[in-house]
Amino acid sequence: MRFGIHVGPQNTTIEELRRLWRFADEQGFDWFSVWDHFYARTSDRIPHFEAVSLLSAIASETHRIRFGCMVFAVQFRNIGLLAKSIVTIDHLSGGRLEVGLGAGWHEPEYRAFGYPFLPDRERLDQLEEGIQALRRLLQEDAVTFDGRWIQLREARVLPKPVQHRLPLWVGGAGERRTARIAARHADGWNIPYIDPAGFRQKKAALEHWCEVEGRDPKTIQVAVQVGLYMAPQDDERAIARLRERLAEQVGPQALQQPGWLIGGPTVIAEQLAAYREAGADWINVTVRPPVDFEALQAFVEHVMPAFR
Repeated sequence: MRFGIHVGPQNTTIEELRRLWRFADEQGFDWFSVWDHFYARTSDRIPHFEAVSLLSAIASETHRIRFGCMVFAVQFRNIGLLAKSIVTIDHLSGGRLEVGLGAGWHEPEYRAFGYPFLPDRERLDQLEEGIQALRRLLQEDAVTFDGRWIQLREARVLPKPVQHRLPLWVGGAGERRTARIAARHADGWNIPYIDPAGFRQKKAALEHWCEVEGRDPKTIQVAVQVGLYMAPQDDERAIARLRERLAEQVGPQALQQPGWLIGGPTVIAEQLAAYREAGADWINVTVRPPVDFEALQAFVEHVMPAFR
């Protein structure tokens, strides 16, 4: 099983983020990612760093790990500008970048910064156009694209990425549009905050759409993203504090929602085993600053070995 760390670059410092991606690079993780937001889920007053700039630093300060954004909101950047950023970062890293795209969901940040927040169907249309146009810009010489949302005229992105085919991911949990977009266009599908039964169901949906689209589902990587609230030891008082922290950071409803792992090493390993039994072979654990590096070290030493 592959493991990644996913971090929201909010309520933190560059020093803490730098320590975290170096930790991931040195401690055997396969993946490191940041998200792409102006605002935190719970407040517009929580400080937040920007994703493209962070990816450039990760590219320059790590040596082994693959990394990326899970996911860029496709509406936030001109697709040509995003393509140029991606190529530059891929060269900085020596060819280790992977990029996720999503339809966006957090309406307050759209409204605050002047981005139209369209209905779900139209945002998903934007996502499908975006991944097609981005793929062509990264691989073809001169691209003309006549979409509803994206128009390109003999557009060239040079140089090309270091990688012959830079992996493009889709993020989201939808079984009709999102899964089908992944089946049509993506190299990977990152599915956030679901339980093992939900993962099994969504993987079946992807396989269905691959059959419809005439694609081998084995050509698409599938990752499940879960929140990690782990205590360094199996300590009930520490675990109770983690529940309070989850409710504060995400909202009380998260305590009743799937995809949030809470406990000490023994419980976390049992929860991850259920995902493995459901067919998951890639787990991205979301950590929220301030980062508990003692707990992450316990994850490396006492949880990850059981799945390697």
